Amino acid sequence: MVIEERPVPVAGRTRGGIRSTLVSGLLIAALVPFAVLTALRLVGYDGNTYTIAALALTPYAGIATLVLALLALGLRRWWTAAVALVLTFTIAAMVLPRAFANEQKALGGKHVRVLASNMLGGRADPGKIVGYVKEHQVDVLSLTEMTPEAVEALGRAGLFEILPFHVLHPAEWASGSGLVSRYPLTPLKLSGDSDAKQPSASADLGDGVRIEVVAVHPAAPMWDRHAWVAEAKDLPYADAEHDIRILAGDFNASLDHSLFRELLTRGYVDAADQLGKALTGTWTNGMVPPVPIDHVLADKRTAIADFKVLETPGSDHDAVYAEIVLP
Repeated sequence: MVIEERPVPVAGRTRGGIRSTLVSGLLIAALVPFAVLTALRLVGYDGNTYTIAALALTPYAGIATLVLALLALGLRRWWTAAVALVLTFTIAAMVLPRAFANEQKALGGKHVRVLASNMLGGRADPGKIVGYVKEHQVDVLSLTEMTPEAVEALGRAGLFEILPFHVLHPAEWASGSGLVSRYPLTPLKLSGDSDAKQPSASADLGDGVRIEVVAVHPAAPMWDRHAWVAEAKDLPYADAEHDIRILAGDFNASLDHSLFRELLTRGYVDAADQLGKALTGTWTNGMVPPVPIDHVLADKRTAIADFKVLETPGSDHDAVYAEIVLP
């Protein structure tokens, strides 16, 4: 009789194999959301409320995939590391150009200094906003989330002595917006059905030069995605048939949203992007890192001389300032 000898399983090896499989599975699971995010960004699809929020964090996703790639390399998960590196380089190719300035046209027209500030339902420090207006010699101020009480506070801080002309639509909490200017303003209706929330005006700079400005504030997509799309699509085109147009305010969107990139195709440039400052965050709710959703978009016929993000106490948004050179 022949007795067949069978190998006895080694408990340590079995546990090691399970542990190895588990580690590989965890790494792959961690990469899947970033792969989906990268695919959405590449195809230009903003998706639902959750993916819209996630797309705003695309620059940070590049850092996360790099960390996962290094971890996978350290654990000798070569294929997982390769996928993570592909994602890292893909995101970097989309994001890093924003850190480099574009050459600006040499224009000899007037300089217009624009400041946009989201007041967080009127909670922003009015003295700080007026201080920025003085320091940067602001010509046009775009205010969003401006309440009646905020208008009074800005008046007490001396705003209307510096910028005497205004088109104001104050409202409770987040719906109030307005424009305040050094130059005479003529109200316009450039933003369709959302005109009351996104007011616009023509500013007479003198010498026959006029510009058209819109205070921008489409709905936050986490509250109403459909209103976010509709109110962004309300914003006007910039073209040779009209005076120079400027859109300034809280767009609730970054360059990683296809909705925002579509706005740029309407004849605008992003002031921050033109000067290599488009990675600087302007908004945070305290739970996520800062994301750049406040912008000054200028008619592509102009040039950008300066751009700054200015800390604004009392608000969850920093103000954005741009100096625009007209043709």
